[in-house]
Amino acid sequence: MPQVMTGDDIARVLRRIAHEILETHRGATNVVLVGIHTRGATLARMLGDVIRTFEGCDVPVGVLDIGIYRDDREIRGEPAAHSTEIPVDISGRHVIIVDDVLYTGRTVRAGLDALSDIGRALTTELAVLVDRGHRELPIRADYIGKNVPTSREERVSVRLAEVDGSEGVFIERTVAA
Repeated sequence: MPQVMTGDDIARVLRRIAHEILETHRGATNVVLVGIHTRGATLARMLGDVIRTFEGCDVPVGVLDIGIYRDDREIRGEPAAHSTEIPVDISGRHVIIVDDVLYTGRTVRAGLDALSDIGRALTTELAVLVDRGHRELPIRADYIGKNVPTSREERVSVRLAEVDGSEGVFIERTVAA
C-alpha cells in the first residue's frame, strides 16, 4: 500500500494550515477548531497545539459527533455514540471544522447539520488533511493539506500516532484488480 504522506509531512502540513488560518483571521481571536470524531478531532487538537506555538494563546478545540446526522445509517448501521464537546459558545466565532479526508462531502454535510444544532457561528470553514476528490455534494475545503487524486476503488487511510500508534497517509486498493 503506497504511502503518500509521512508523519513529518503531516506535521509540516499542519504548520502550513495553521499559518493560513492565522493569516485569514488576522490571529487566533474568535477562532474555534471543531474536529469530526475520531481522526478529525485528533487533527484539530494537533492544529490547536501548532497555533498555540505560533500565537502563544490557546484556541478552543472541540469534538463533533456526527453519527446521528449521517445519511447512510441504513447502509452502515447505527453509529456508535460519541460525545460532542465544544468548550465555548460558537455564536459570533469563526468555526473551523477539521477532518482527515474529504471525499463525497457527506461527512462534512453531517458536520454542518450537527454544528447548526449547537449554535450559529459567524463563519464556518473546513480544514482537511487530504482532499481525494469524487464529491457528491457542493462542498469544498478552505484549508487543504494535500490533494490526492484517487479512484473510487481506492481508500485513503490516515494513521495518527495518538489513535493508531503510527503516522502516515496511505492509499489502499479496495477492489481486487
